[in-house]
Amino acid sequence: MSVVVRAPEAADEAAWRQLWAGYNDFYNADVPEEVTAHTWRRVLDPASPVFGLLAEEDGRLVGMALCVHHEGTWSLTGVCYLEDLYVDPAARGGGVGRAILDHLVAHCRAQGWTDLYWHTRDTNATARRLYDSYVAVDDHVRYRMELD
Repeated sequence: MSVVVRAPEAADEAAWRQLWAGYNDFYNADVPEEVTAHTWRRVLDPASPVFGLLAEEDGRLVGMALCVHHEGTWSLTGVCYLEDLYVDPAARGGGVGRAILDHLVAHCRAQGWTDLYWHTRDTNATARRLYDSYVAVDDHVRYRMELD
């Protein structure tokens, strides 16, 4: 089986929502419907800095990534934040995550962006094995303040 990574299309919404729900379940996150719908609209909007990637295997969507392109202060070109990456548990171990990352790296290079960055929970051993095969973890510590 070969994995095809591509941009989302409007007809992908139901399958994307299933992957999105699985991702949020994995992180015990409760994302309101209003936010989910808004995220999907931004993914499809070519003017939005939010963009998505979908991984398809034998006609079935098995993985997704959500990314944010933004300007940086340490370069003249843009940078990319990989905010969300999820592979259907039934498809894990088959190269889907690697296919998404490879596609994203190539996309960032083609755009001339200087950096691609992401984070994951330190306990997410499966994802960390994949990520460690690309780059060593750096020495940054994340702080997150939720604002009402």
